[in-house]
Amino acid sequence: MKLTIERAVLLTALSHVQSVVERRNTIPILSNVLLEAEGERLALTATDLDIAVVEKLPAKVEKPGATTVAAHTFYDIVRKLPDGAEIELTFAASDQRLDLRAGRSSFKLSCLPKEDFPVMAAGDLPHSFQLPADQLRRLIDKTRFAISTEETRYYLNGIYLHAASSAGVPMLRAVATDGHRLARVEAPLPAGAAGMPGVIVPRKTVNELRKLLEGGAADVKIELSDTKIRFTFGELVLVSKLIDGAFPEYERVIPRDNDKVMEVDSKAFAAAVDRVATISTEKSRAVKLSLKPEGIELSATSPDHGSASEQLTAAYSAAPIEVGYNSRYLLDIASQIEGENARFLLADALAPTLVRDPSDDGALYVLMPMRV
Repeated sequence: MKLTIERAVLLTALSHVQSVVERRNTIPILSNVLLEAEGERLALTATDLDIAVVEKLPAKVEKPGATTVAAHTFYDIVRKLPDGAEIELTFAASDQRLDLRAGRSSFKLSCLPKEDFPVMAAGDLPHSFQLPADQLRRLIDKTRFAISTEETRYYLNGIYLHAASSAGVPMLRAVATDGHRLARVEAPLPAGAAGMPGVIVPRKTVNELRKLLEGGAADVKIELSDTKIRFTFGELVLVSKLIDGAFPEYERVIPRDNDKVMEVDSKAFAAAVDRVATISTEKSRAVKLSLKPEGIELSATSPDHGSASEQLTAAYSAAPIEVGYNSRYLLDIASQIEGENARFLLADALAPTLVRDPSDDGALYVLMPMRV
């Protein structure tokens, strides 16, 4: 194998694929990235056996061939080379070394045979549709904060993506919950997605996909079955296994009859929660919200640090109520509100609170209160 490629092109592609590779691997080949040169293309592939990312990039290929090389080392070398460098890669099967030359720099990298590299077959993917990249970004950004990190409830370790109906309109819906808070965001259902099964996309896949979406692709092609999902944008493909489990019936926890409505400036509210929470204990992070028609008060107390309170102007006309929340969960939800105001719908101190963004009808959040 022999080829020449621009540093900038190679660096961007390596930054995409190498983040899939785990830093510690018991199987040596999984630390490597597969390089395949053919025609006028270099294909890079990385996998952790659950996710595989493949990117094809333009290169001047003198001699086709393939090998595998340590992903993080390769990435670090390319990153440290000067801007505008032309990189020459040469591989001879006889000594299992990849020669990398750029200007006056020269590296000889150990390789492992390409035959040992695991191929992650996507299999038959019967459901296929296109989704604008900005809509996919929105679905991810507004839900991933609520993904559970608790491994015992593995079916909550991802985003539940499914077709649903909202007021009779078909929607593509993304839901995530960890049992303490829930995020539900929807977008118009794309053509071809009507019969899709509900699938749980794992947390690592969601995070890798979000990084790849920074590239500014216009549309993403999504293909899926019950067990695998494939995202294609431009020359980049991500294939992932899905979580094998049943997502809970989340609709049951979304309150329908919360009649106490409070509207508050979302940025001022988030800043106040952040300030008051400085005092709350590390373990509970509890903040108390006292709602009265004349305004709201945020307060926190800690046996070690003392107490804090802050008054805020808000629109509230129902009976006075006091509710406690985990401040981090409250901030996570407040940071998703893009409009000027956040709307809180409450029932009592122990019932789930519904949070809406008046500027975005497709987003809804539920927060469980805590005793304070």
